[in-house]
Amino acid sequence: MVDDRYQQALDYLYSFIDYEREPRPRDAIHYDLRRMDELLARLGNPHRKARTVHIAGTKGKGSVAIMVASALTASGYVTGLYTSPHLITFNERIRVDDRLISDEEVATLVDRLRPEVAVVNEKAIYGELTTFELITALGFAYFQLKGVDFQVIEVGLGGRLDATNVVQPDVCAITSISYDHMEVLGNTLTQIATEKAGIIKPKSVVITSPQVDEVARVIEKACLNNSARLVRVGSDVTWQSLGFTSNQQSLRVKGRLGNYELSIPLLGQHQLENAAVAVAILEALAEKGFHVSGDSITAGLARVDWPGRLQVLSRRPLLVVDGAHNPYSARVLGQSLRQYFDFDRAILIVGLSFDKDIAGMVSEFVPLFDEVIVTRSTHPRALAAAPLVAEFSRHGVTAQATEDISTAIPLALSMAGEKDLICVTGSLFVVAGAIEQAKELGLKV
Repeated sequence: MVDDRYQQALDYLYSFIDYEREPRPRDAIHYDLRRMDELLARLGNPHRKARTVHIAGTKGKGSVAIMVASALTASGYVTGLYTSPHLITFNERIRVDDRLISDEEVATLVDRLRPEVAVVNEKAIYGELTTFELITALGFAYFQLKGVDFQVIEVGLGGRLDATNVVQPDVCAITSISYDHMEVLGNTLTQIATEKAGIIKPKSVVITSPQVDEVARVIEKACLNNSARLVRVGSDVTWQSLGFTSNQQSLRVKGRLGNYELSIPLLGQHQLENAAVAVAILEALAEKGFHVSGDSITAGLARVDWPGRLQVLSRRPLLVVDGAHNPYSARVLGQSLRQYFDFDRAILIVGLSFDKDIAGMVSEFVPLFDEVIVTRSTHPRALAAAPLVAEFSRHGVTAQATEDISTAIPLALSMAGEKDLICVTGSLFVVAGAIEQAKELGLKV
């Protein structure tokens, strides 16, 4: 019975306009936060009941969010975490401490949402509510129900007009900004950064990752206009790698309040930067009087569980998955593969969403891989194989096309020697399929 109610609840949520599946320009015609305000007011304004950390950015915002939430839980605070999209199951988006929202809780809360959504959409003064707005409201309602002390909220897309931008955060953070979702956020880094910097609130504390000058200027101006205090990771807070093993890496972070020797179960240079951003956020909370110690930061980051990000699914052959979805993250992925793994030949399995920079990503992948297999996820935004095959062909690379990940992985395994690398990337939806397929095939680390 619960399973039926859960599926009906998901069907209801996805029956609205879903911009995760159909991207639209980021303008006030499509995105008006007043309808979120209206819905949340009808629910008793649950988003105002907890202390908030709000995180935007192109790359790394989910990783930073999980690190901060984990450290807050280790500090003894009941902590809600809201992220998107999900990897395997919808419930991953909404969790309290280390526990995902249950199917029954999703169904019960959706039942509570339905009449309020009907009222807001019937009037539709500010346009009709979207799927992501409903899921966001569901997250806030769940956090209130669970009495969380903190809610760590990852922006869905952009910032200024994102459904999450109804919160009044204690700390805002903006991770690395690069080109992505240009059809929605704008064609220049200044335009994209302006959307992301829209989360900065008056007199807040703002933590920023190292940014290119063009982006840094936008963030600095937004902080000045809002009398917000800016903490720059890379200068105010710095980090140094202390080495790595096959499943974790160590680093030293020099913060503004102290020094921290940390171990994180995530690979990649970018995760060292993300850990430094998390420390800067946690220090800002400590300065505000919250009980966040060096020990709880160390313990929290050590137990982070964030699959699909440079994750090893098998050792012989080496099977690695990573949700790189723009040229910058593809370049970082290539650097990480060479730095963290020892292999002979490299086989790429790639599937993209149709709104991605196909040419930019292919140009990054071509020098890295000896063989290429193109696939697609079951998501509505999945790109067909043919355009990807054609783009590789323009670089003189013959890519093999497969219908889906369930055929792509066995094909790659048949091509790979014991010391070869298979890398699955391009979108989190393809990565999710690879994780499921590896389980079905009984592959082990």
